[in-house]
Amino acid sequence: MQVTLAGLGCGTGATITAEVQEALAQADFLTGAARLLDQLPEGPSSRRESAVNPREIIKLLLASGCQNACVLYSGDSGFYSGARSLLPLLAEEGIEVRVLPGISSVQHLAAKLGRPWQDWVLRSAHGVECDAVEAVCQGRPACFLTGGALGPGELCRQLAEAGLENLPVTVGETLSYPEERVSRATAAEFAGRTYAPLSVLLAEAAPILPRRSPGIPDGAFLRGNVPITKQEVRSAALGKLAVGPEDVCWDIGAGTGGVSVELALQSKAVWAVERNPEALELLRANRKLLCAWKLRIVEGRAPEALDGLPAPDAVFVGGSGGKLPRILQTVHDVNPRARVCVSAIALETLHTALMGLTSLGYETEITQIAVSRCRPAGALHLLTAQNPVFLITGVRP
Repeated sequence: MQVTLAGLGCGTGATITAEVQEALAQADFLTGAARLLDQLPEGPSSRRESAVNPREIIKLLLASGCQNACVLYSGDSGFYSGARSLLPLLAEEGIEVRVLPGISSVQHLAAKLGRPWQDWVLRSAHGVECDAVEAVCQGRPACFLTGGALGPGELCRQLAEAGLENLPVTVGETLSYPEERVSRATAAEFAGRTYAPLSVLLAEAAPILPRRSPGIPDGAFLRGNVPITKQEVRSAALGKLAVGPEDVCWDIGAGTGGVSVELALQSKAVWAVERNPEALELLRANRKLLCAWKLRIVEGRAPEALDGLPAPDAVFVGGSGGKLPRILQTVHDVNPRARVCVSAIALETLHTALMGLTSLGYETEITQIAVSRCRPAGALHLLTAQNPVFLITGVRP
């Protein structure tokens, strides 16, 4: 038996390559999604059985007794298709296989727009979770295959809620079909709208600042009357949390967003929890000012406001409202492997954090940071001491 994994292109028969057409003509058995089988002309094999699950496809192939089978995929067989899961199963059965590519909807859209797509960030939102904000923060345009609950309207809603309401976007619907439509607007204008099931979204790159090491100067933030975690303390806290690009973070008691912004520039996503109305406005303003689009703002009081948030890999607690033990317990319940850093200026908070983390089985470390900053006094320069700060960190052994 020889099996061909064939990409049928992005829509009508006009996008099927000559190589795939020849494979279809020679096949004595066809399988794939019912939608793909139905759109084929009568010429290819009349022996057709629909299946999308890779193991079900294997069973059909083995039971068919065929010599030359085709498994059909929409778009390109190498671009978010089921071929990836089927190939190792075919190898296990010792079945000879070849893969024929097709024209994807991404290629078709790029051609319609007269743009190269080689530098686009490519994501699938077709029946899987997809973070549109993370994708557009890579410094390049992002193109999404959509479907199910995550259509272009929902992805644009994600962008608009992150502060990217003015980001230019393009939607391509039913590409290559007679009813094909390409529309351009902003994320806010497309947010929440309903689009054809076969749609592609292209979002332009979000504005970002040049990458830099942690420790943005305090003067870069809008501060109002809300306290901010100072630059030196922020740098130390991020070092303790060891945040990486795939980490999900929480900042509890986010204030003006000093730590939240820094986390958003280093991680996959950060949820900033804050209840002070003035601080919430500053959070939004600093997110926009410093292009920290991966910062999600949660209005409310912890630990209640933490309910339903994605499990964190790293948690910073800058303010607890007197509920630190319950907050630590909530973090532990959601992900006991999460790295935790608590900032404290009062000895009572230091004690509560140490006891809370220890009782939950964390290995703890206490660092006290005392910073003095120089200020001019006539022809002299004097050092002015800042409030000492304790960082209490907890990691699982």
